[in-house]
Amino acid sequence: MGLSFWHLLIIMFIVLVLFGPSRLPGLGKSLGEAIRGFKKGLSEDEIDVTSNSRKEQIREGDTRSTQTQSEINRETKKDSV
Repeated sequence: MGLSFWHLLIIMFIVLVLFGPSRLPGLGKSLGEAIRGFKKGLSEDEIDVTSNSRKEQIREGDTRSTQTQSEINRETKKDSV
């Protein structure tokens, strides 16, 4: 159940009465900046998570390659004996 046209109209009227017509542009600007900052923060966090995930994958790959190299060395030693 969302907001209907009438709900939005009533909310706009209440905001107009509370803040007055002279303060509405500044209020809209502040609200827009807040939303923009929130979205920017979300995208930065998403980039950080992706970057950290990639670093973790690289570390896991390095660990696997080290383990594989150790196994190869052991097998080679067994074969040479």
